[in-house]
Amino acid sequence: MVSLVLEDVPERCECWRRSINCTGQELRAVPPVSTNVTALFLQNNKIRHLSQQSFAGLFHLKMLFLSHNQITSLEAGVFKDLHQLEWLIFDNNKLSKIVPGSFMGLQSLYLLVLLNNSIKEIPQKTICTEMPRLNWLDLEGNHMRMIRSSVFEKCITVLVLRRNKIKKIQPGALSMMTRLVELDLAVNKLQDLPPSLFADLPDLQLLNISFNPLKVIPKDQFDTLMHLHSLSLEGLEIPNIHNQMFTKLTNLSHIYFKKFQYCSYAPHVRACKPNTDGISSFEDLLANILLRVFVWVMACITCFGNIFVICMRSFIVTENCQHTMSIKCLCCADCLMGIYLLCIGAFDLKFQGEYNRHAQAWKESSECKLVGSLAMLSSEVSVMLLTYMTLEKYLCIVFPFSHFRAGRKQTLSTLAAIWLLGLLITVIPFWNEASFGNFYGRNGVCFPLQSDEEEMPGARDYSASIFLGLNLIAFITIVFSYTSMFYSIHRTGAKTAERNVLSREVAIAKRFFFIVFTDALCWIPIFLLKAVSLTKVEIPITITSWVVIFILPINSALNPILYTVTTASFQERLKQCLKMKQQQLQESFTLVSTQITNTA
Repeated sequence: MVSLVLEDVPERCECWRRSINCTGQELRAVPPVSTNVTALFLQNNKIRHLSQQSFAGLFHLKMLFLSHNQITSLEAGVFKDLHQLEWLIFDNNKLSKIVPGSFMGLQSLYLLVLLNNSIKEIPQKTICTEMPRLNWLDLEGNHMRMIRSSVFEKCITVLVLRRNKIKKIQPGALSMMTRLVELDLAVNKLQDLPPSLFADLPDLQLLNISFNPLKVIPKDQFDTLMHLHSLSLEGLEIPNIHNQMFTKLTNLSHIYFKKFQYCSYAPHVRACKPNTDGISSFEDLLANILLRVFVWVMACITCFGNIFVICMRSFIVTENCQHTMSIKCLCCADCLMGIYLLCIGAFDLKFQGEYNRHAQAWKESSECKLVGSLAMLSSEVSVMLLTYMTLEKYLCIVFPFSHFRAGRKQTLSTLAAIWLLGLLITVIPFWNEASFGNFYGRNGVCFPLQSDEEEMPGARDYSASIFLGLNLIAFITIVFSYTSMFYSIHRTGAKTAERNVLSREVAIAKRFFFIVFTDALCWIPIFLLKAVSLTKVEIPITITSWVVIFILPINSALNPILYTVTTASFQERLKQCLKMKQQQLQESFTLVSTQITNTA
């Protein structure tokens, strides 16, 4: 019978039952201890060498902690008497080499932790021979560069090789590990994986190959992992990602990607990280409750305001019918933005709670492309119409005696040309899918604003030419034109001393300021976002979602107010119209009253 009392305990160490704790005692060698000890804690010391006698006779030892020492080597047979040892914790030492026989005698060892050492290579066919019951092997943070065949054998069920320098895995290197349940190869230098690397791992449940410079992953790489529960692919660009990579992983419950967009390729997985890209989430097309509210608010304001102006302009006759045509066209273009927002809101409701199941199909669908096309058509036609109306006004004010006055035919031709150009801008990405890819379907809201690494070069150049070329030129033209107009009005007003001229200047200045301010409020964030994204600086995509849902439609929502409702001429015409309607009602009421009296 083994004694429950320890007879030999080092002076500076603590004793509890059959455990000895010598943590942090500045020890330079393993002290002599009782042979019946079951747990020995020697971490945080200055032990440099383990001799053949260091653990001699410790037949009952079950746990040995040697963490944070300065041990550089293990002699063959150093653990030969530790037949009952189950845990050997050897992390944060300076071990650089393992020789055959180093772990001889560890017949019961279950857990071996060699974390943060300098091991470059492990002898072939020695691990399970010397430690037949080994279950968990942790080699994280070492200097291994290659995994050779016949190094890791059948006994191991958990193998941790993260944070090494592994560049290559030989074909068949894992073929003997038929009991492996967990494999961690993260944070290495793997550029490719052998085609059938995981073919002989039928029981694997957890696989981590994150943060490796992998260039491509074969579509059938994971097909044999029928029992896999968790797959980590964080930090990996997967240019050839496809649904077929994950369709056979029927038991997969957790998957981890670099980008939320990849989650749509594994729609059957219960949990995917990251679970949002700032626009969409795993459950909803619009991730944020505020976005879901604002999309309906902005859609209703935009549609109602523009339809109201179209109706009013149709019923109220004005002298400048050409200007009215331009305003109606502008309202039609802006109304398309409202329809776009309504569609996004409707599809958000449709996919509510299960967006990831439909994400890939939605982004590749004709509905998404059509919705994105509406937004692009609305945005570009609105920009060009505002520029045209501004230039027309500029020529009338700055050059009042010029003969330029657009007639009905000229106005109709110009408006038709603007719509045709807007339509052309919208449909060009459909002509060459090889150059543009899925131009409108790269995010859940189907609008091609932000650039990233996956964007096709043709699509990147095209969107940049639109948002940083055409739109920026239009914005500069509008700012310059309104500045020149105000200066011209001010110079003309300075020649007279009338007070009403000054108040008129102030009113015009306020109106011009709000027109330019709303344009800047809408377009400057878009210019900045597009320019910064082209520099490949990572932008929180939450910003993109707010730009698309809230900032992009600002002009569409405010244009009816700025160009119609707040104008003095429209207000006067509206008053006259309402007055005439009131008079007509009064006359009708008087006539009816007279008829009733005569009848009586």
